[in-house]
Amino acid sequence: MELRKQILFVLVVVTIKINAQSNINLVDYVNPLVGSDSSFDLSNGNTYPAIATPWGMNFWTPQTGKMGNGWGYTYDANKIRGFKQTHQPSPWINDYAAFSLFTETGTLKINETERGSWFSHKTEISKPHYYKVYLADYDVTTEITPTERGAQFQFTFPKTDSAHILVDGFFKGSMVKVFPKERKVVGYCRNNSGGVPDNFHNYFVIYFDKAFEAVQTWKTNDTIQVNNSKLSKALSAEGYHVGAVLSFKTEENEKVAAKVASSFISLEQAELNLKREIGNDTFEQTKDKSATLWNNELGRIEIEGGTLEQYRTFYTALYRVLLFPRKFYEINTEDEIVHYSPYNGKVLPGYMFTDNGFWDTFRAVFPFFTIMYPEYLSQVMQGLVNTYNESGWLPEWASPGHRDCMVGSNSAINIADAYLRGIRGFDIETLYEAILKNTKGKGPVNSVGRFGAKYYNRLGYIPYDVDVNENAARTLEYAFADWSIAELGEALNKPQKEIDLFRERSFNYRHLFDPEIGFMRGKNKNGTWAKTFTPDKWGDAFTEGSSWHWTWCVFHDPIGLAESFGGIEKMRNRLDEVFTAAPTFNDSYYGFQIHEITEMLVSDMGQYAHGNQPIQHAIYLYNWLEQPWKAQMWAREIMDKLYSSAPDGLCGDEDNGQTSAWYVFSAMGFYPVTPGTGEYAMGSPLFKNIKLHLQNGNTFEIKAPNNSKENIYINAIRKNELPYQKNYITYDDIVSGSVFSADMTSSPNLTLGTDKSSKPYSMSQEKK
Repeated sequence: MELRKQILFVLVVVTIKINAQSNINLVDYVNPLVGSDSSFDLSNGNTYPAIATPWGMNFWTPQTGKMGNGWGYTYDANKIRGFKQTHQPSPWINDYAAFSLFTETGTLKINETERGSWFSHKTEISKPHYYKVYLADYDVTTEITPTERGAQFQFTFPKTDSAHILVDGFFKGSMVKVFPKERKVVGYCRNNSGGVPDNFHNYFVIYFDKAFEAVQTWKTNDTIQVNNSKLSKALSAEGYHVGAVLSFKTEENEKVAAKVASSFISLEQAELNLKREIGNDTFEQTKDKSATLWNNELGRIEIEGGTLEQYRTFYTALYRVLLFPRKFYEINTEDEIVHYSPYNGKVLPGYMFTDNGFWDTFRAVFPFFTIMYPEYLSQVMQGLVNTYNESGWLPEWASPGHRDCMVGSNSAINIADAYLRGIRGFDIETLYEAILKNTKGKGPVNSVGRFGAKYYNRLGYIPYDVDVNENAARTLEYAFADWSIAELGEALNKPQKEIDLFRERSFNYRHLFDPEIGFMRGKNKNGTWAKTFTPDKWGDAFTEGSSWHWTWCVFHDPIGLAESFGGIEKMRNRLDEVFTAAPTFNDSYYGFQIHEITEMLVSDMGQYAHGNQPIQHAIYLYNWLEQPWKAQMWAREIMDKLYSSAPDGLCGDEDNGQTSAWYVFSAMGFYPVTPGTGEYAMGSPLFKNIKLHLQNGNTFEIKAPNNSKENIYINAIRKNELPYQKNYITYDDIVSGSVFSADMTSSPNLTLGTDKSSKPYSMSQEKK
């Protein structure tokens, strides 16, 4: 009870503060359809409309694709075949714990393809807190509004004697049981895409507000069981793929409501989740509560002085940032926070979060949480402690358990950043122990721990001619993680020998830089360069990119990288060439043109591939290279060209909000190139005024009153009305509630921020 009181108090305080700013309904700016105009061949986001609360345990989405298809909703589809509870973080990871509801009239159709109904975007409303669509084949309108672990549905039927609601338990093991007297359906679904214990279940419960005229169940889409007992007994089915059909007689425009909740713990917990989150609320009450949740969170960032489309793009991007990692915990009858462990199958106390790939989110998503959501981030860190205690490893790509996806050892980066920024409330000693374990070898899958650690620790790099794929990319990411470990070890007063070891390893990027050609490249065990290298060869020594993209991945030491180039001018010239070089590519490693390559080509920006994460920070390196005005220019160019709120409004895989987080930061005018430093490289603020309403009660503000489409360059900066010469702002500037003022012009100031003292942190450069 005490926990609920605390949550309610925080919600009321935040609501009063945010709503005092304006009466604008910020959810109206958000388009959840952004990024849904995608396919296997070309990603404009590879997203689906997530109807959810911020970081909700469950999302809901209309389903246009086949069961098990990672592209569950695509904008160019014509038919909807279900409304499913989804947990999918990416089509490449695919979904788990999914089941669906669907409505029909007339002749019953069970098969998902046969039952699909034509729909039009003209009759579709998609908002974070509300979805509505008209199913033309059945003359039925479906509405959905979410809670954290459930949802309310509202179906509007025509006059008919044959109205049906289908509950589809999906494949890979499911169960449904109908209780006619209680107007209730319970069940479970077990579909998953890997990384779960044997006892993994998603239990669900559904209550309807209208009595059933008839009840049927099916198994694997073909065996129908008809209940002839006058609805006096429960009817159930269990198997590989089962479902239930609830039939009604309805009047014209009659609404039938359904309340749904689920649990990874038990059916009893699902009932409790429904009671706690929905209870006796009407559909409209739940809708209003969900809208309030979103308006509160969106309202933490207040913007003024942009176009309508810029507002829509910004708040749509912010919505995407606030979806993952999702809550994977529940609150039991004693008001205790508990979770089903996706690692050992037990129900245990404490927080758990999932559906996050640190390879993506270490770059901007988690640094955003550090600033805007320190309390939430503390809970996430507690969840990492639990993950380590339950599995023996830190999660690098969790969905819901360990998944073999991407490279790096990037959890260390965000653990260090959180602790170094003063976030507490979690067991940092256990996390430090886990980080050190990571450095010694790989875990249960190649993406956990460090694949190739035995080579890296001995040679200082992972050789090209060993059985460790994408070795250069792993080396570069391990080096940045080692810098983070050294910084954290220093803050924790660890032995100097240990700190020095990781500090030295953070220079390992030097082993793979070839000064003769000015690129990172793979190196053999004997120290010779790999013979297969071309700067535009995708994959091979790198991950989903080429040396054009990975050469810049020395986040902690841009000046040291410049020294490797032979000087700032040489590095700057190569960075310039990223945008002017012909967009050639070598896809021999993959054997075909992967979608990331296509996304680079169609953007018409040379070798710049913003649609994938490794190069997204690169334009901000101009702040170290004595031409910060180029960072300002390219930030605006990329925001204007590659982002919108439309279904094709993203330019590559969204990946847990990272691509959107880049936009949110860039629109605010700064970017976290080096998480762990508490410094943020400056770009070009998009709005005339932006305010960050922080959890400590302070407000950070950036003013740019003469900002415009033409005035993209910063001519002068003032901090709290005093002249400011640096190319970065600090975490302390933000949390203390500073006010920055930028004088924007249409021509670059070629001298502003060019001094050594103006540059952000670089490991090999001692700050004066």
